[in-house]
Amino acid sequence: MEGQETCPLPNDPVLAEMAAAMRDTGNWAEIVDRDWRLVYMTDDLRLASGGMLEFVPVPLGAHYFGAEAMSARLQWLVGPIMLDASRKGLRAVGAWVLADTPGGHEELRELVDPRLKDIVDELRPSDRVFALSNEIAGYGVEGSRPNLLGTAVRIRDADGRLAGTAIIGKPAPSMSVLATVAALGDLQHFERMQSVAKAGRRPAAVLFADLEASSPLAKRLSTASYFSLGRRIARAADQCVIDAGGLVGRHVGDGVVAFFLAETAGSESAAARSCIQAARALREAMVDVAARSDLAPEDLTMRFGLHWGATLYVGQIATSGRAEATALGDEVNAGARIEACATGGRALASKELLERLDSEDAAALDLDPGRITYTLLAALPTATEKARRDAPAVAVCEV
Repeated sequence: MEGQETCPLPNDPVLAEMAAAMRDTGNWAEIVDRDWRLVYMTDDLRLASGGMLEFVPVPLGAHYFGAEAMSARLQWLVGPIMLDASRKGLRAVGAWVLADTPGGHEELRELVDPRLKDIVDELRPSDRVFALSNEIAGYGVEGSRPNLLGTAVRIRDADGRLAGTAIIGKPAPSMSVLATVAALGDLQHFERMQSVAKAGRRPAAVLFADLEASSPLAKRLSTASYFSLGRRIARAADQCVIDAGGLVGRHVGDGVVAFFLAETAGSESAAARSCIQAARALREAMVDVAARSDLAPEDLTMRFGLHWGATLYVGQIATSGRAEATALGDEVNAGARIEACATGGRALASKELLERLDSEDAAALDLDPGRITYTLLAALPTATEKARRDAPAVAVCEV
C-alpha cells in the first residue's frame, strides 16, 4: 500500500477491532494475521517511519519477516536501522512465528528474508503465551533518536482461537517522562508543528513582538522577579499565538516570533486576520501579566510588527534539546524592522498584510483596508537606522 491514504482495516473482524483500537489511540502498531502476514499498520507508525515527513508504503499481505517486507522497509527513511530491527524482532517473537508455521524450521527458513535465515536455527519454543517485548534502535537519522520498545500481544477470538498478533511500539522514555514533555503542550499546535516538519514555500503572516524598555525594567527588579516576568510573558505570548491558530517561533530575550500559515488557517485572509488577532490578544494579556508581577500596566509595553510573506520558506528545526518553527525570507527581516519602529506600544502592520484581508475578516477586525492611509517605514519619526537601510519602502499603518 502506497500514498498518503490510511490502511484499510483487516478483513478479519477480530483483527479489525484491534487495528481500530490502535488507530484511534494514536499508537505505533502493526497487525499480523495467524500466518504472520502483515495486514495493518497505523498512520502514526507510518509517519514515524517516514521521518515525520510522509507515510511510508506498507507491504500488506507480505510475510512480516519475508523478503518483500524487508525490501519495503529498507526503502523507508529509517531504512538504515530496519535490518537490525528485524533481526532483533525475529529473535524476540520468533518462538511464536515458529509455532504458527506448520512446517517448522524448514518452512520458516523459506519464508523469511535470506538475511534472517541464520536466526531461524536459533529459535526454540517459548512459554510466553500472551506478550513478549524487545528493544530496537531509535528512528532518528542513522538511529540517532532514543531506542524504541516493542511489545507483541496475541490476539484471540471469543472462542480463544488465535487470530493474529499486534506489534506495538513506543519511544524508550517512560510514559511519565513523555507526559511531562507534552503536559504543557497544545495538541493542535503539535499538529501544526508536524505540518511543517518538511520545509517548503508557504505563504504566511509574520508577527514580531518585543518588550520595550526591558533593560531598565530588569535593573529595577530582582533577578528572580525578572525571570518570573519573562516566563509569564513567554507563556502569554505563546498562548495568544496558539489560540489564534499560529505557529510559535523562536523566543529572543523578551520577544517572540510567530507564523500564521495560509494552508492551516484556510486562506490568506484568515491567516492575516489571525495574526492581527494574536497581536491584540497579547497586548490585552500584558495587563494581567503586569498585575501578577506587581507592575503597573504601563511598565509592560509591547511593540508589534506584522507583515506578510508570500514566498516564505517555513519549516521545523528539531534537535535533541528542542523543536521550533522557523522561516527564511526577506519578509521575515522586514517584519523585524517594522517591530523595531513600533515604539510606544503600537502594532504596525504592513500594506502587504492588510490587503490580504477580505471584507468579512476586515470587518471582524473593525478595519477598512480600502480607506487606510499608509506611511513608508523610512518616513516614520520612530524609524530605526536598520529600517531606513533594509526596508525603507515598506508601507505600514497602526492596527
